[in-house]
Order: sequence, then C-alpha cells, then structure tokens
Amino acid sequence: MASSLPEAPATATRRFAEDLRQRSDTELVALLRVRADLAVPSPATLRSLAARASSHTSLERALARVNALVLQVVEAVVALGGLPRAQMARAVGADAQDPAAAPEGTDATDAPSPDTATPRTARQQIDDAVGVAVTAALLWDDGDVLRPSPGLDEVFGRHPAGLGPAVADLGHSPAARIDATPPEQRAVLDALAWGPPAGRMPPAGTRQREAVDALVAQGLLARADAQHVLLPREAGLALRGGRTHRAPALRPAPVGTDIPAATLAAESAAAALELVRRTTVLLSAWSDDPPRVLRSGGLGVRDLRRLAARLECDEPSAAFVAELAGEAGLVRDDGEPEPSFVPVDATWSERDDAGRWAVLARAWAASHRTPWRVGTRDESGALWSALAPGLERGWVPRLRAAVLRVLDSADGALSPDDVQAVLTWEAPRNAPPSDAVRGLLLEASWLGLTGAGALAPPGRALAGIPSADGTGAVPAHHGTAGGGRSGTTERSLPAEAADPLVTALRTVLPSEVDEMLLQGDLTGVVPGRPSRELASLIEIAADTESRGAATTVRFSPASVTRALDRGRSADDLLTALGRHSPVPVPQPLEYLVRDTARRHGAVRVGVASSYLRAADEVTLAGLEHDPALAHLGLVRLAPTVLAASAPPALLHETLRERGVVSALEGPDGRVLDVRHRRAADLRGARRPAPRSARALSRAGRGPDASGPPVRSEPDLTALVSALRAADDDAHTPATAGPRPDDTTGPGAAPPPSDTDRHTDRDTDAGTQPHADGLALLREAVRDGLLVRVDVVGAAGKLERRTLRPLRLDGGRLRALDPARDAEITVAVHRIARVAAHDDAP
Repeated sequence: MASSLPEAPATATRRFAEDLRQRSDTELVALLRVRADLAVPSPATLRSLAARASSHTSLERALARVNALVLQVVEAVVALGGLPRAQMARAVGADAQDPAAAPEGTDATDAPSPDTATPRTARQQIDDAVGVAVTAALLWDDGDVLRPSPGLDEVFGRHPAGLGPAVADLGHSPAARIDATPPEQRAVLDALAWGPPAGRMPPAGTRQREAVDALVAQGLLARADAQHVLLPREAGLALRGGRTHRAPALRPAPVGTDIPAATLAAESAAAALELVRRTTVLLSAWSDDPPRVLRSGGLGVRDLRRLAARLECDEPSAAFVAELAGEAGLVRDDGEPEPSFVPVDATWSERDDAGRWAVLARAWAASHRTPWRVGTRDESGALWSALAPGLERGWVPRLRAAVLRVLDSADGALSPDDVQAVLTWEAPRNAPPSDAVRGLLLEASWLGLTGAGALAPPGRALAGIPSADGTGAVPAHHGTAGGGRSGTTERSLPAEAADPLVTALRTVLPSEVDEMLLQGDLTGVVPGRPSRELASLIEIAADTESRGAATTVRFSPASVTRALDRGRSADDLLTALGRHSPVPVPQPLEYLVRDTARRHGAVRVGVASSYLRAADEVTLAGLEHDPALAHLGLVRLAPTVLAASAPPALLHETLRERGVVSALEGPDGRVLDVRHRRAADLRGARRPAPRSARALSRAGRGPDASGPPVRSEPDLTALVSALRAADDDAHTPATAGPRPDDTTGPGAAPPPSDTDRHTDRDTDAGTQPHADGLALLREAVRDGLLVRVDVVGAAGKLERRTLRPLRLDGGRLRALDPARDAEITVAVHRIARVAAHDDAP
C-alpha cells in the first residue's frame, strides 16, 4: 500500500479548521460531547476550536478515551499521512487474504489470516472505529481520503505503528529490491519489519555487518548514527504487505463460565447477608468500645486486627466493611479532643436486610475510596490505614461502572484477567491498574453484586440505577422472595417499597423466619434467615456458633449480661425468647437468665458532671423534683447530696437565678472566684461539629482529575450556535463598514491597516479569551506560522506586530520579528490578542 504524502503543516492546519467549519451543528455538538475539554472554557470562534482540538494536551486526552481499534485506525492514517476509506480495513490487517485488495507488487498470501468466521463483523467494527475517530476530530475527510488531525504526529512520536521515517529517494515500490535481497539481508529486514524499526549495528568484520552495510548501500536501511540503522517507512510497508498492523484489534469476547441461576442467587444472597451482618456487628462493637482515630487519620492496625476478629474475617475484609460504613455515613469521627470513630445509627435499625444492603451498595457505587490499598505503603513508605484521608482516587467510580458493565456484557462468570483484557482494549493508552480491577471485583463479590464470578441481579440493578441527571435504566428484576421455611412478611421503610435495589436483592434472598428452636443445652437453632426482630434479639442475647442453611446460637452468662446491659430485664428477655420459640423456654435457660439478672446491677456505676451538698437536708428538699430544674439531671445520692449531669458552672448559675445562694467549690473544697466569668462562658466552649469519616477523608481531596465537566445538550447546542454566529461575523467582507465592536480598548484590536486588510477575516471581535490566544501561539510554534500579535507596550498602548513564534514556555514568548530581522521575547500577560497571518513567500 503506497502511503499518501503528508501535507505541509500550515496547509494541514488550515484545511482541518475548514473541515470543522463545514461540519453541521449536530456534528459539532457530537464533537463537543465526546471531547468535553474543547468546551471548557468556551472557545470564541470555530478557528480557536480547531486550534484547541489540535493541541497536544487535548489530543492526548482524546486518545486516552478511545479503544484499541480506534487507536489503530488513527495510527494507520498518521503513519501513512492519509488513507482512502476503502483501504482502511486492509491497512489494519482485516483484508490480508483479499487478492483484489492486494497492492501492486505484493503477495497477499504472505500475510497472516484474520478470523475467517467474522470478516463482516471485523469490517463493521473498523467502519465504526473510523466513524468514532472522525466524530472526535482525530481524523477528517479530505474527499475520499482520511487525514489525521494536526499535531497527532507529535503525539504518536517518531515511529507510528512501529514504522521508521519516510525516505524521499527510496521510491514508492521497493518490493522488487526487497525480493532480490539474499537470505542474510532479508533476515535483517524481517527482524525490523514489525518494529521497532531501529537496530544496532553488528560488530565490524562479521557477516551480519556485511549484510547491513549492503542494505544501507541499497537504500533499504538508513544510518541513524554511528551505532544504529533505521528501516525506512516505505521498506517497512513493503515488508508488511502494505499493512500498518498485523491484524485489527477487535473487541475481546471472553467466554464466561456458565453459572446456574440457583447457584448465582444463593452466592449473591449469602454475601449480601454476611456484609449486612458484619456491618451490624461493627456498629455494635464500636458503640461499646469506639476505636481511637490516629493522629494522621484512620484506624490503627491493632484496632483493625481486633475488628477482624470480631467480624470473623481477615483484615482486608474488615477494612472494606469499615470503609463502607464510613462512606455510608454510619461511622464518623466524634470531633472530641481525643477523637474516636463512633457509629451514627440513624435509620439502620429500622431497615430490613434488603434496605440495609441498599444503603451500603449505593455508598459503594458513589465512593472514590480505594479500600484494596489498605495495608500497602505510599510513595513515602507510610502504611495506608482504613478510614485514612488520601485513599481517594477520582477515577474509581468510572472504573467501578466499567467493571460492572464488562460483567454485564458476559454470558457467565469472567476471570479478573478477562475483565482486565476488555478494559485494556477499551482504553489502551489509559489502562486501569490490575490491582484496582482485582480489588473492585473482590469488593463486588463481598457486596453480593456477583455470585461465583458472574453478575447477579443485585449487580445488574446497581449498574442500571438512574444517575443524578435522570439517565440510566431502571432494573427489570422485580420479583418475590425465594422459598423458605416459616416465611414472614418483611417490613420496610416507606421509601424502600419502590427502591429498585431493595427489590433486586429480594429476588435472591430466602424468606425470613421468625422462630428459634430453644434446646436444653442452652443453644438455639434458627432454621433459615432470621427476621429483623429475631436477629436483633440474637445479636444482644446470644453468641453465634455456626452459620449456614440454619444458624446455631448459644446462650451464656456473658451474652445474657450483654442483653441486660442494653436495658432488658429478665422478664423482658424471657418473654421475647418465648415469643420466638415454638416450645416453652427450657428450664436451664430460664435459670441462667434469672440468676444472671439477680447478680447484674448489684454494683451500679453512673455519670455525674457536678454535685450539690448542704449541711441541712431541708436546703435541698424538692430540688430534684422541680420541673424547672429537670435539664440539670439532679439525682439524690444521700439526704444532703445531689448529683447533676450539668457542668458545675451551669449548675451554680441556675441555682443563683432561682434564689439559692450557692458557692462554687473546687476539688479541695475551697470556694472559687467567679466574679469575672459570664454565664455564657460557663456553658463550655463550643466544640466543632463532628464529621463523618467520609467527610473527614475527603476534606483534603483536591479537584477530581478526571477531566472537565460534561456540559448538557442544550448548553452545547447554544455554544455551537454562538460559534457559528461568530464565524459568520468574522467572514463578513471588510467593505461592509466598521463593526460596532471595532473600538479601541483593553484587549481590542486596532482598525485594519492597508497591509493587514484580512484582519476582519481572521480576527474575532471583542476581547479574546486567554486560552484561545495561547492555543493559536502553540499552533504557530508547532507549524512555523506567522501570527499578528497585539502587545501592550510600556505606555499602555497596543502595538501590532507580525511575528513567527519560536518557543512558548515559562510565561514568555520567544519569536522572530521578520520586519526587524531580530528575535524578541514578550511576556504572555502583555499579549492582548493573537490572530493568524497568511504566510508570505
């Protein structure tokens, strides 16, 4: 395949801008939709839009979002300088066996054969890839020939598609000379054929060196330097049979392992219930004994190890549960001087299993956190801890959605390597880290979104939740709960009735049971998934010994004491056990409960912030029963002593206001001087409001590096209309008279002179956005163009100069002034306006 000769940079830039100008409004909106950075900030004209679209940064960002096939298509056009649409399929290796498409002088039978079962699919995918590249302005139509966007040659580097530089004197058909080379020389060419095209010179005096020297003499190799040779692009294409790539990079189609529906549902339900149980246990454990927050933020290693033992899991699983509880707002930093992580049980206890799981699943879907990194070390060697600030990454929600999408597109279970392969194909220049993919897959399995590696109904529902802007599919998995024993009706909060996530999980959950078979050996058996009320009773009054289809629990003095500590009396506890048991409460269990209750509370411990004491009990009579003093929390400890929950200063001031002449004493009994203290000061300093772990962890997060915000369709349509109007105004003939905005002022260009008669055509009216001027300067540096620059002089007046920019760096422009034949340096902040200038001979 003969390569098309690339255009001169200046010509290519102008023709690319003209192509954008000729696109319809619908096509421009599509361009701004797929390349959101082009619309932020809004360009002033279509010319500035073209300059921005061909900038190095924007091209890098656009190529980071395209799949491997689109990348191949663009790279093929860049390597060849231009390519007819009809030859694209064969250029990327899809038509290697088509004799009719073989170029003159090549043998198509030498090329590897693509999959003969899917030739039409390959062609369709290639056509779609070309359409994507054209829509994104990575390629543009020059008649029947596809041309690359200006600046892509710099992005792809010196050797696009592994091809060397073009050599003008090699000719367009070196195939005959290659066929005539002896085997030793042909072996050298074949080794460089598919890249990289550079090779090291063999030692002098060897047969390989003689072969290389002969190829250099024939022009089939070129000397790069004293130690290296290069394979010219024309020779490389001839060796490849005219192709730029061996075969098209079609979308991977991994074959998933078939998982029975019953197994999928059972695995998903078991994981979801276990996560809800672990979260409930975490809230209970941290309510009794809140762990301290490290000075650097996060959960200590010992606290994480203790939590893992309490949850009966390993430390990575415990870290995930803690992170998820923090993201769901169930755990927060209490804001004390010595802060601790405390549970915030708002509606958790009121929800059923499906409702609790939905809270956790939504928090996971929106989270920017990376729990799989807990236990690893950062760049400085510090250990990442759970709930610590700095574990956020802006790309996590997008990668999470992509992982679920890949699983959703498969017919069965996929391995992590299969998912990684698909994601790498979708963005080869921005492939996700393998540890992140594996971490997200593991988290999905812990959440019950997958079962045995395949996406379960709850996972499909989560992937289809409507987003904040109303887009997204509503899941179609609406059904009743699966079969179970002694089924009971699940109670939900009003908002849960129509929640698609709650409904999806219930399609895989077994029915609840509300009974527990109590036995004489102080154990109980729950034959299924316990109801919320029964699960709460088991949590506070028993210890779980085994789980599975049936749950076995054991009652002990410690577990009964735990229930009594929660405010249950012996009669309340026995009544609750009898309500859930189909048989009477066994006598050993009743004895255990009553005996433990008899010993419980023999010694009482309470909390008091201050006290009242008097020499005569008549002085304190009636104070503890006074409704006006109820907020003080007064409790009589002795005839002459009252304890209060209020601070001493507040108690003192309140008694004074009611006419009780009290004295404020210190720990040693001495009276304190409170003359200079105001009542407002005695109520204690205001503490900062406690923040959740989620807010705490995101407090130091910088802006998301995922790119500029995506603008809505109406915004893009209005922007395109404004660009079109500005473009029409810029093309108004100069004889039409002066425009209203052709006035002098800061940032405005002076009226056109006789020598600059095309100012109205190239220069936009009004003040030019700073980004547009920089884009034109970078374009001029890259392509060696002349530009007209309005510079604010020392006196504050605009000076117009025609310059050839040489370098733009560090806030300064170095340029050649042809009129003075000298180089000048201009500070960028002094440049008011930049306009294109036609190159003069």
